[in-house]
Amino acid sequence: MPLQPWMKLLSTDDHVIEHPKVWSDRLPAKYQDAGPRIIEKDAKDANLGITVGGNTLGGTLTAAAAAKKVQLWSYEGREYPNIALNAVAGRDRADYGVDPVRFDEMLPGCYDPVARLADMDIDGVWAALCFPSFARFACTVFLDGKDKDLALLGVQAYNDFILDEWCATDPDRYIPLVGLPLWDEELCIQELQRTAAKGAKAAMFPEMPHNLGLPGFYSDGWDRFFSAVEETDMPLAMHFGSGGSAPTMAPGAPLATMITMFSTNSMGTLTDLMFSPVFHRHPSLKVGLSEGGIGWIPYIIERADYVWERHRFYQNVDQTTRPSDLYRRHIHGCFISDEHGVASRHAIGIDNITWESDYPHSDSNWPHSRKMAEEVFRDVPDDEVHRMAELNVRRLYNFPDTSA
Repeated sequence: MPLQPWMKLLSTDDHVIEHPKVWSDRLPAKYQDAGPRIIEKDAKDANLGITVGGNTLGGTLTAAAAAKKVQLWSYEGREYPNIALNAVAGRDRADYGVDPVRFDEMLPGCYDPVARLADMDIDGVWAALCFPSFARFACTVFLDGKDKDLALLGVQAYNDFILDEWCATDPDRYIPLVGLPLWDEELCIQELQRTAAKGAKAAMFPEMPHNLGLPGFYSDGWDRFFSAVEETDMPLAMHFGSGGSAPTMAPGAPLATMITMFSTNSMGTLTDLMFSPVFHRHPSLKVGLSEGGIGWIPYIIERADYVWERHRFYQNVDQTTRPSDLYRRHIHGCFISDEHGVASRHAIGIDNITWESDYPHSDSNWPHSRKMAEEVFRDVPDDEVHRMAELNVRRLYNFPDTSA
């Protein structure tokens, strides 16, 4: 049976576009100029492309957009274009691109929590876990910061915005997700504990920390932090792209190739986590692979087991626990519309699957997300649909239904 009307649809991957006053409302006066703030420039003077793997990607500005000033983030004098990062919900697909370039060109639900609730109602989505945009998918923009005191305040300001403004608008419908000062493990622990005390339900973490010059999963550089995460019982949300790299593309390749291949980042992260000592040292740690899809998971865990059976004896690999067992105990994924993944749900593990909307990005089906979910779940028994659409999220993120 398809998704039933009484089932609540919960998304583990949506995005918030930080409004212009997120940081100016919260940073001390002495940091107002250096902290993140919105500036305006003529379109012709603004670099609006995104460079990934040596390829410059970007949509074409409409004539109307090119004739007006564009809005950009400024942080310590550095300019960060693409304020909305593909926030194209509500547009015709023929008009998709990396713009809008101004807040008045996007739906208010991108940056206004009250308007977002209205958009979720239209979409048939009950609750959402939202990742940042300017701050990047694991608040890694603050790794760029030269003044680490300001960077710490920047992370804390974003978290307070999420906890006190965004999620406080309706605690039954927003799942609080926070960032971390990743350059310092002790500061990560302190911020994790501070935000957990304020009601955070999950923390962002880069999928490939070594790519950012941080300790990797095979080191002991995160052991104290991972232990602190276990104590909070919060999952770490690892969004694809949060590790600072994209799949390698041929020169001149269109953006479509990168979008198609981004799930391979999640494949690499899952493989690292299954072979690393992380879960052996931290048996209660939970990890969500955000926006990576699920259809590929049966192959990767089967392949990892096959390799483990043959190669574990001469390598620094745990000798007793199969990689697939670690996956099933510790990791969950999410999907938007993954027919193969849903058909393979028993190989993936029904309790390891959650659903996502990805509002307001171009992969989102807004305003038809629930209709699309009903279609992808059409041949799935009700009890299994309920677990994937709602119950798994409530269990993994400690997000009880208090609205009844």
